[in-house]
Amino acid sequence: MKYKANYSYSSTAKALFCLLIALTLGGCAFVHRPVNAESYDFGPQPLTAAPAAAAAQELPPLALADVDTSQALDGRGMLYRLGYADARQLRPYAHARWSAPPAQLVRQRLREVLGQQRTVVDAGTGTVPLLLRVHLQEFSQQFASPTQSSGVIRVLATLSRMTPAGELPVAQRTVEVRRPAPSADAPGGVQALAAATDAAAQELARWLAPLR
Repeated sequence: MKYKANYSYSSTAKALFCLLIALTLGGCAFVHRPVNAESYDFGPQPLTAAPAAAAAQELPPLALADVDTSQALDGRGMLYRLGYADARQLRPYAHARWSAPPAQLVRQRLREVLGQQRTVVDAGTGTVPLLLRVHLQEFSQQFASPTQSSGVIRVLATLSRMTPAGELPVAQRTVEVRRPAPSADAPGGVQALAAATDAAAQELARWLAPLR
Protein backbone atom coordinates (compact mmCIF):
# COMPACT_ATOMS: atom_id res chain seq x y z
CA MET A 1 0.00 0.00 0.00
CA LYS A 2 2.83 2.36 0.83
CA TYR A 3 4.44 1.70 -2.55
CA LYS A 4 1.17 2.35 -4.35
CA ALA A 5 0.60 5.59 -2.45
CA ASN A 6 4.09 6.84 -3.24
CA TYR A 7 3.68 5.85 -6.88
CA SER A 8 0.35 7.69 -7.10
CA TYR A 9 1.85 10.82 -5.50
CA SER A 10 4.84 10.67 -7.82
CA SER A 11 2.64 10.33 -10.91
CA THR A 12 0.44 13.23 -9.82
CA ALA A 13 3.43 15.48 -9.14
CA LYS A 14 4.97 14.59 -12.48
CA ALA A 15 1.73 15.36 -14.30
CA LEU A 16 1.40 18.72 -12.55
CA PHE A 17 5.02 19.55 -13.39
CA CYS A 18 4.49 18.71 -17.08
CA LEU A 19 1.31 20.80 -17.12
CA LEU A 20 3.16 23.75 -15.57
CA ILE A 21 5.92 23.50 -18.21
CA ALA A 22 3.35 23.32 -21.02
CA LEU A 23 1.49 26.37 -19.72
CA THR A 24 4.75 28.29 -19.34
CA LEU A 25 5.87 27.49 -22.87
CA GLY A 26 2.44 28.28 -24.23
CA GLY A 27 2.46 31.61 -22.43
CA CYS A 28 5.87 32.46 -23.87
CA ALA A 29 4.68 31.58 -27.35
CA PHE A 30 1.68 33.84 -26.87
CA VAL A 31 3.75 36.75 -25.57
CA HIS A 32 6.27 36.55 -28.41
CA ARG A 33 3.75 35.98 -31.18
CA PRO A 34 4.56 38.49 -33.95
CA VAL A 35 2.07 41.31 -34.54
CA ASN A 36 0.82 41.62 -38.11
CA ALA A 37 1.64 44.96 -39.74
CA GLU A 38 -1.28 47.17 -40.74
CA SER A 39 -1.44 47.83 -44.50
CA TYR A 40 -2.31 51.28 -45.89
CA ASP A 41 -2.89 53.00 -49.22
CA PHE A 42 -4.03 56.50 -50.23
CA GLY A 43 -7.74 55.73 -50.13
CA PRO A 44 -10.23 57.10 -52.70
CA GLN A 45 -9.17 60.03 -54.82
CA PRO A 46 -10.60 63.32 -53.50
CA LEU A 47 -13.41 64.77 -55.59
CA THR A 48 -12.26 67.65 -57.78
CA ALA A 49 -14.03 69.83 -60.28
CA ALA A 50 -14.10 68.11 -63.66
CA PRO A 51 -12.38 70.06 -66.47
CA ALA A 52 -14.47 71.42 -69.30
CA ALA A 53 -14.88 68.85 -72.07
CA ALA A 54 -13.47 71.20 -74.73
CA ALA A 55 -10.42 72.01 -72.62
CA ALA A 56 -9.78 68.33 -71.90
CA GLN A 57 -9.94 67.48 -75.61
CA GLU A 58 -7.33 70.13 -76.42
CA LEU A 59 -4.68 68.53 -74.20
CA PRO A 60 -2.56 66.00 -76.10
CA PRO A 61 -2.30 62.39 -74.94
CA LEU A 62 0.49 61.63 -72.49
CA ALA A 63 2.58 58.51 -71.91
CA LEU A 64 3.43 57.95 -68.24
CA ALA A 65 6.50 55.89 -67.37
CA ASP A 66 6.87 53.88 -64.17
CA VAL A 67 7.87 56.12 -61.27
CA ASP A 68 11.42 55.33 -60.22
CA THR A 69 13.01 55.97 -56.84
CA SER A 70 16.00 55.23 -54.65
CA GLN A 71 16.63 51.87 -53.00
CA ALA A 72 15.69 53.33 -49.62
CA LEU A 73 12.15 54.10 -50.85
CA ASP A 74 11.74 51.01 -52.99
CA GLY A 75 10.11 48.75 -50.39
CA ARG A 76 6.71 48.79 -48.71
CA GLY A 77 7.96 50.10 -45.39
CA MET A 78 6.37 53.26 -43.98
CA LEU A 79 9.28 55.59 -43.25
CA TYR A 80 9.74 58.57 -40.96
CA ARG A 81 12.48 61.01 -39.95
CA LEU A 82 13.11 62.50 -36.52
CA GLY A 83 14.04 66.07 -37.39
CA TYR A 84 14.77 66.90 -33.76
CA ALA A 85 17.21 63.98 -33.43
CA ASP A 86 18.74 62.90 -36.75
CA ALA A 87 16.85 64.01 -39.85
CA ARG A 88 19.29 62.16 -42.08
CA GLN A 89 18.13 58.75 -40.89
CA LEU A 90 15.08 57.05 -42.38
CA ARG A 91 13.34 54.80 -39.87
CA PRO A 92 10.57 52.27 -40.63
CA TYR A 93 7.44 51.80 -38.55
CA ALA A 94 7.47 48.32 -37.03
CA HIS A 95 3.75 47.57 -37.46
CA ALA A 96 2.69 49.65 -40.48
CA ARG A 97 3.43 49.32 -44.17
CA TRP A 98 2.11 50.41 -47.56
CA SER A 99 -0.04 48.06 -49.61
CA ALA A 100 2.42 48.57 -52.50
CA PRO A 101 5.76 50.36 -52.91
CA PRO A 102 5.26 54.15 -52.66
CA ALA A 103 6.43 54.66 -56.26
CA GLN A 104 3.53 52.52 -57.48
CA LEU A 105 1.00 54.32 -55.28
CA VAL A 106 2.27 57.71 -56.44
CA ARG A 107 2.08 56.68 -60.10
CA GLN A 108 -1.46 55.37 -59.66
CA ARG A 109 -2.64 58.62 -58.08
CA LEU A 110 -0.80 60.74 -60.66
CA ARG A 111 -2.42 58.79 -63.48
CA GLU A 112 -5.86 59.26 -61.92
CA VAL A 113 -5.36 63.03 -61.65
CA LEU A 114 -3.87 63.49 -65.13
CA GLY A 115 -6.54 61.21 -66.58
CA GLN A 116 -9.20 63.77 -65.64
CA GLN A 117 -7.66 66.19 -68.14
CA ARG A 118 -6.30 64.05 -70.96
CA THR A 119 -5.72 60.53 -72.23
CA VAL A 120 -2.92 58.82 -70.29
CA VAL A 121 -1.27 55.61 -71.51
CA ASP A 122 1.60 53.47 -70.30
CA ALA A 123 5.03 54.31 -71.67
CA GLY A 124 5.96 52.16 -74.66
CA THR A 125 2.40 51.67 -75.87
CA GLY A 126 1.16 53.33 -79.04
CA THR A 127 2.74 56.35 -80.67
CA VAL A 128 2.04 59.04 -78.07
CA PRO A 129 4.62 61.80 -78.63
CA LEU A 130 4.82 63.16 -75.06
CA LEU A 131 6.44 61.13 -72.28
CA LEU A 132 6.45 61.97 -68.57
CA ARG A 133 9.07 60.48 -66.29
CA VAL A 134 8.88 60.99 -62.53
CA HIS A 135 11.58 60.30 -59.96
CA LEU A 136 10.40 60.00 -56.35
CA GLN A 137 13.09 61.67 -54.24
CA GLU A 138 11.41 61.93 -50.84
CA PHE A 139 8.41 60.22 -49.31
CA SER A 140 8.34 60.18 -45.53
CA GLN A 141 6.70 61.43 -42.36
CA GLN A 142 8.97 64.07 -40.85
CA PHE A 143 8.77 64.86 -37.14
CA ALA A 144 9.66 68.39 -36.01
CA SER A 145 8.98 67.30 -32.42
CA PRO A 146 7.60 64.16 -30.73
CA THR A 147 4.07 65.51 -31.21
CA GLN A 148 4.25 67.41 -34.53
CA SER A 149 4.92 65.89 -37.95
CA SER A 150 4.23 66.35 -41.65
CA GLY A 151 3.99 64.12 -44.68
CA VAL A 152 6.57 65.18 -47.27
CA ILE A 153 6.79 64.18 -50.92
CA ARG A 154 9.34 65.47 -53.43
CA VAL A 155 9.43 64.44 -57.09
CA LEU A 156 11.49 65.38 -60.12
CA ALA A 157 9.31 65.39 -63.25
CA THR A 158 10.74 65.39 -66.78
CA LEU A 159 8.58 65.86 -69.86
CA SER A 160 10.11 64.65 -73.13
CA ARG A 161 9.04 64.45 -76.74
CA MET A 162 9.54 61.13 -78.49
CA THR A 163 11.50 61.49 -81.74
CA PRO A 164 13.07 58.98 -84.13
CA ALA A 165 16.39 59.82 -82.45
CA GLY A 166 15.04 59.15 -78.95
CA GLU A 167 13.73 61.27 -76.09
CA LEU A 168 14.06 65.03 -76.48
CA PRO A 169 13.64 66.85 -73.11
CA VAL A 170 10.99 69.56 -73.19
CA ALA A 171 10.76 70.70 -69.56
CA GLN A 172 11.72 69.62 -66.06
CA ARG A 173 10.42 70.56 -62.64
CA THR A 174 10.88 69.61 -59.00
CA VAL A 175 7.74 69.59 -56.87
CA GLU A 176 7.84 69.33 -53.08
CA VAL A 177 4.73 69.33 -50.93
CA ARG A 178 4.26 68.85 -47.20
CA ARG A 179 1.01 68.46 -45.31
CA PRO A 180 0.53 68.35 -41.51
CA ALA A 181 -0.25 65.00 -39.91
CA PRO A 182 -3.37 64.95 -37.70
CA SER A 183 -1.62 62.59 -35.26
CA ALA A 184 1.99 61.72 -34.43
CA ASP A 185 1.77 58.09 -35.54
CA ALA A 186 1.54 55.91 -38.63
CA PRO A 187 -2.17 56.57 -39.40
CA GLY A 188 -1.49 60.30 -39.14
CA GLY A 189 1.47 59.93 -41.48
CA VAL A 190 -0.68 58.06 -44.00
CA GLN A 191 -3.25 60.87 -44.10
CA ALA A 192 -0.55 63.51 -44.45
CA LEU A 193 1.32 61.69 -47.22
CA ALA A 194 -1.89 60.97 -49.12
CA ALA A 195 -2.85 64.66 -48.97
CA ALA A 196 0.66 65.71 -50.00
CA THR A 197 0.62 63.30 -52.95
CA ASP A 198 -2.77 64.59 -54.12
CA ALA A 199 -1.49 68.17 -53.98
CA ALA A 200 1.71 67.27 -55.83
CA ALA A 201 -0.27 65.50 -58.56
CA GLN A 202 -2.52 68.54 -58.99
CA GLU A 203 0.52 70.82 -59.20
CA LEU A 204 2.11 68.63 -61.87
CA ALA A 205 -1.16 68.62 -63.81
CA ARG A 206 -1.23 72.42 -63.82
CA TRP A 207 2.42 72.55 -64.89
CA LEU A 208 1.86 70.11 -67.76
CA ALA A 209 -1.32 71.72 -69.09
CA PRO A 210 0.30 74.44 -71.27
CA LEU A 211 3.20 72.25 -72.44
CA ARG A 212 2.96 70.74 -75.89
